[in-house]
Amino acid sequence: MSSPVASPPSAPAEVLIRCDDLAPSLAFFVGELGFRVETIFPADDPRVASLSGHGLRLRLEPGQGDPGTLRIAGAPRVLIAPNGTRIEYVDADPPLVVPPLAAQFLITRAGEGPESGIGRAGMVYRDLIPGRLGGRFIASHIAIEAGGPVADWVHFHKIRFQMIFCRQGWARLVYEDQGPAFLFQAGDCVLQPPRIRHRVLESSPGFEVVEIGCPALHETLADHAMDLPTATLQPDRDFGGQRFLHHVAAKTAWTPHGAPGWEKRETGMAAATAGLADVRVIRPAEASGFDAEPHNGEFFFGFLLAGSATLQHAGPHPLGPADAFVIPAGEAWGLTGASDDLEVLEVMLPAGAATF
Repeated sequence: MSSPVASPPSAPAEVLIRCDDLAPSLAFFVGELGFRVETIFPADDPRVASLSGHGLRLRLEPGQGDPGTLRIAGAPRVLIAPNGTRIEYVDADPPLVVPPLAAQFLITRAGEGPESGIGRAGMVYRDLIPGRLGGRFIASHIAIEAGGPVADWVHFHKIRFQMIFCRQGWARLVYEDQGPAFLFQAGDCVLQPPRIRHRVLESSPGFEVVEIGCPALHETLADHAMDLPTATLQPDRDFGGQRFLHHVAAKTAWTPHGAPGWEKRETGMAAATAGLADVRVIRPAEASGFDAEPHNGEFFFGFLLAGSATLQHAGPHPLGPADAFVIPAGEAWGLTGASDDLEVLEVMLPAGAATF
């Protein structure tokens, strides 16, 4: 049996709030909270009222539901209505909280660890940093398996740092004040500065990205009023001290790495974030390994885009495609036995934390 097709609503939806004594509660909701009466009955002994305000429609009615809790933007305080409804005034735009770092050496291998889950817009998320380093960082291996149009909407993130790197496939993306939609392909990298509006329009089957965010827990907010692309083009616009970056791998040359016999492809992340972060891809050229000096940053993350190698950190750790690792500050590490096709994505905060 097919589900009925919902028809457009003819009247606003109402949230039912129990209220067994209407008069004092009505005076409170109208006089104290600023709601207005839309419906009230019966006339000779009012017991039910519908109110509107603060983007809500409430129905105060005896004997059903519970008093509930309302959150209203304003100077933080708590009020209790005569009917028991709890009113929490909250900051409409609370400051971003970045938890203290809980440093940890970590390896997350493909096929191990927490199961992948379905996240926003139907994307499949694989957690690359279980435990989130105390809540300071999140790293996700994200896939869109079927491809086609993506059920996304214009949105933005309240975040300190967020980047996405395309591992395979392609997607069509659009960003606020950055021109028309563009193709985001394997090897490309995007910096999503704080609060920049954006949207994923469509993708190829098997599209995969690695996404890094700080802090791990951050808000995604919809912007239903903005249409993308925007009419303005501001490639150098400042978003919270950062500017939008679309690094195109096909247009970027490989250059010598600090480790002999290795090379790197820089993304320009350090300049776009004003030194907050750096992102690059490294690969062997003539050597199959290197020893790295300890870094002095808060975050050093690696992800094997392809190939294999052995991570040396207090012993050998064989790694393969889609394996990830985190190296804490002050700890030496290195790679040995790199395959010819090895490519490693490196993300570090701040830029310059690694000495090579």
